[in-house]
Amino acid sequence: MKLTIYQVDAFSNKVFGGNPAAVIPLEKWISDNLMQQLAMENNLAETVFFVPEKDGFAIRWFTPESEINLCGHATLASAYVLFEKLGYKETQITFYSQSGPLVVTKLNGETTTTAFKAEMDFSSWMPVKFDDYPQEMAQALGVKEIVGAYKKRDLIIELQDEVAVQQAIPDFTLLKKLGYKVIITATGKTVDFVSRFFAPTVGIDEDPVTGSAHAQLIPFWSNKLGKTTMEAKQLSKRGGHLWVQQKGDRVIMGGYCVFYMQGEVVLPDSLG
Repeated sequence: MKLTIYQVDAFSNKVFGGNPAAVIPLEKWISDNLMQQLAMENNLAETVFFVPEKDGFAIRWFTPESEINLCGHATLASAYVLFEKLGYKETQITFYSQSGPLVVTKLNGETTTTAFKAEMDFSSWMPVKFDDYPQEMAQALGVKEIVGAYKKRDLIIELQDEVAVQQAIPDFTLLKKLGYKVIITATGKTVDFVSRFFAPTVGIDEDPVTGSAHAQLIPFWSNKLGKTTMEAKQLSKRGGHLWVQQKGDRVIMGGYCVFYMQGEVVLPDSLG
């Protein structure tokens, strides 16, 4: 069995920025166990697989430890591979996922010689106030003060300002013990809001840039700031930059992708 594998840096206009995803196109599904083993071997935040379905593609995402129900950066990376490497001719791709249909649109005129830009249309996940978070949460995040806590898929912790987000030093062992995937966020200095995302419970201490987190952050900050069009940064070491919009019960996330490498996985047919 031979599988082509691509690695793409998403939400960045330069290589070694944003969030790297491994993308493995398939003609038909391989076993869940093999997809999980490939993700563990790649050891990136996400390895994404897709197969043709209906008028688009069915898509699944795996961390090194488990399958997840939504991943923005790997979806953007998958669209890059289809548009730029596999010759997909339309300007819009629909991915069918556990979280519903996800539409990615290539932005004409926004692609440079080194970077490709697209926007994703995802479901909007509005978090609600959540005061039952563990008392050790501030300690686990390495922050002095928690301004507010909210929850949807993940736990959202609002901090005082961008500096507090940037200077947080999590204790990942304690954070994993508490059992939450956590987004910390605050208003930004040069953008509308900033964030970081920690998910040691699924094998990712800090994710460089997280589209699924923004499916929760966009409605949160849209409501808080009274704005529907915003700009956001994820303050990981690699960094990520997004242009976002709240649009009814949907959110729009725009960002760049950069190609890093292409290879081939050769496995015994018995593993499929």
